[in-house]
Amino acid sequence: MPILQTDIDALTEALATGERMVRKGDKVVEYRSVDELLAARNALQAQFDAEQAASGTVAARPRQTRLCHGGRGY
Repeated sequence: MPILQTDIDALTEALATGERMVRKGDKVVEYRSVDELLAARNALQAQFDAEQAASGTVAARPRQTRLCHGGRGY
């Protein structure tokens, strides 16, 4: 069963609200701790990223941040 972004988003939302219980359809999973929930979310994210890279839908390049300064720098 492929990992969906909605699965990762559900875990992230649970982390943001402080919940340890995540519902998907008729299934409910209750995690023992926030650390366990965080580990599950990170594992799903890693698996999702690996699936995306293997399918070639996502280019494997780092994110870039560009900063521009238009002032005198005082």
